[in-house]
Amino acid sequence: MNNSLSKKASYTRLRLQLREIIFGTETPAGKAFDVILIWSILLSVFVVILDSVHRVRSEYGSILYAIEWFFTILFTIEYILRLVSVKRPVGYAFSFFGLVDLLAILPTYVSIFVPGSQSLLTIRTLRLLRTFRVFKLTHYIHEAGVIMTALKASRRKISVFLAAVVTIVVIIGSFMYVIEGEPNGFTDIPTSIYWAIVTLTTVGYGDVAPHTPIGKTMASFLMIIGYGIIAVPTGIVTVEMSQAAQKNIHVRECPECHLTGHDSNARFCKFCGALLTDS
Repeated sequence: MNNSLSKKASYTRLRLQLREIIFGTETPAGKAFDVILIWSILLSVFVVILDSVHRVRSEYGSILYAIEWFFTILFTIEYILRLVSVKRPVGYAFSFFGLVDLLAILPTYVSIFVPGSQSLLTIRTLRLLRTFRVFKLTHYIHEAGVIMTALKASRRKISVFLAAVVTIVVIIGSFMYVIEGEPNGFTDIPTSIYWAIVTLTTVGYGDVAPHTPIGKTMASFLMIIGYGIIAVPTGIVTVEMSQAAQKNIHVRECPECHLTGHDSNARFCKFCGALLTDS
């Protein structure tokens, strides 16, 4: 019995030490771990970028492949240690950083079955978001929280707006297919809708263009609409950002489940009940 309790106490102590090193930024060990992690992320992404260059890959491919697997194994071990060190591994696994950590290692394993998918390892750059916490840039984290809140609050309005835009390009694209037809490059309705999207967004590739007077008139009308449409989502998000900033959004991260979105005066996590500490 005593043996069992002793082992349990040792495991708990080890888990707490791991959590202090992996998630903490106050201790020398925690800071060293984060700095090493950041450099590892940067180097691993640099290796992936180099591997995409044909000349470099043909000469140093085997070396880059070995380095790529080294970092993947390193990040896999780190991911497992993160799960072990928290009280609620499932909560962390489905948190933002937990999913990013998982996506940072999956492409290499998937590349065993789907060659070339290791190029997706550049998603590891998302892990650099940890630098905001490592270097105590909490005011930047606050601003990021305001933006995310504004985007969430405006998602329904933007969805309705995008539905209206899709309706416009489908209708105008169909009209242009009838007006211009195949001889002028509008070979089918999907191609005509593609032209409408390119024209509406004022990109104007020029690979498909109207030739008839009616087609040019409709294109001019669509271009003018495009300038007004571009301003709509900007205005929606701007209003929501202003309202979110006035609400004083607080984005402290829970030390147990690692979720954010707590009220500014909250003392306990609203997801798991753990005591919140200031960033």
